[in-house]
Amino acid sequence: EVQLVESGGGSVQTGESLRLSCTASGFTFGDSDVAWYRQAPGNECDVVSHISTTSTYYADSVKGRFTISQDNAKNTVSLQMNSLKPEDTAVYYCAAFRPGDLEFTSECPGSFGYWGQGTQVTVSS
Repeated sequence: EVQLVESGGGSVQTGESLRLSCTASGFTFGDSDVAWYRQAPGNECDVVSHISTTSTYYADSVKGRFTISQDNAKNTVSLQMNSLKPEDTAVYYCAAFRPGDLEFTSECPGSFGYWGQGTQVTVSS
């Protein structure tokens, strides 16, 4: 059975850091495109970052502060989040897709690929 599990969320102050992790079972992350999404109440689901065998991507709102990485030995994709802002408050999801099939969806979780259950990140002033 294919399953993705996120961990590492929590509540922090502005300027602090968190590291989110997404661990897959039932398939290999190395064979997929993996993305982090986030959705805050009243907002749409937005792509934060994604990673493939050939490239990485960051949304303009997080570029320079967030770093995505992949540990194939642990079958884990992580998102290091530094200099956090209240605007980063959201539920964060990881999702995996066949190469080239990254989904752009208005609601998390989306209807395609494999999605985790989400983890809450709260940043206070």
